[in-house]
Amino acid sequence: MQWDQQVPKRLVIDGVSLEAQCWGPAPELADTIVLLHEGLGCVALWRDFPARLAEATGRGVFAYSRRGYGQSDSVPLPRPLDYMTREAVDVLPKVIDAIGLKRGILVGHSDGASIAALYPGHVEDHRINGLVLMAPHFFTEPAGLAAITDAKRAFDEGDLRQRLAKYHADVDGAFKGWNGAWLDPGFKRWNIEDTLDYIRVPVLGIQGQADQYGTVAQLKAMESRLYSPYDELVLDQCRHSPHVDQVDRTVAAIAEFCQRLDRL
Repeated sequence: MQWDQQVPKRLVIDGVSLEAQCWGPAPELADTIVLLHEGLGCVALWRDFPARLAEATGRGVFAYSRRGYGQSDSVPLPRPLDYMTREAVDVLPKVIDAIGLKRGILVGHSDGASIAALYPGHVEDHRINGLVLMAPHFFTEPAGLAAITDAKRAFDEGDLRQRLAKYHADVDGAFKGWNGAWLDPGFKRWNIEDTLDYIRVPVLGIQGQADQYGTVAQLKAMESRLYSPYDELVLDQCRHSPHVDQVDRTVAAIAEFCQRLDRL
């Protein structure tokens, strides 16, 4: 893939067209940050966060919209309940190869954070030397499922569908693929805590104190199970999106984390 800054791109992975964008230096010139978006996210919804990360860290930043999101190809519904594991194992390695990554870190938010954690837990890739997990999910929580139920009501009866349609070509597929999986009765048993046992790179966990989709119990799971170096940041006046609600502190924490990795 040609690394043209801030120029919309298309990656074709197993016949599926994915939108993508990059910022900062190319992989042959500097380490790379790969961004993995949330369950209703896409490239555009990162807003100015990638550019700020590139400036603060001196690293290249790459973001793509997973299948079913943004301007990427639609995804068949319903999604399988292990869709995050499938993304980590079947798609992400091919995306990383396609961009020519030499060395870097994964920065994931929400579903994207779970995918980022699943990657080193299932794929041996020595190019990845760190993880930043923002508002990760390793298991379901009643309050989080209640918030997802509220999101369904806002999509069906409120203006959420209209707001999301600005960003997703297939807005119904994007929303229902995420919401339908999480509200499936079988998803209550979803648990990927055991993947933490296999991570061998430093991890930074970031969580909003007022996160409506998860509690600090998710961070406690990392604290208790990770064998690798672990740091965490719990942000006040912050809900589910640290890179939106507390962008300055989030960018600063990731930049400091990258500096520590460079020293290692």
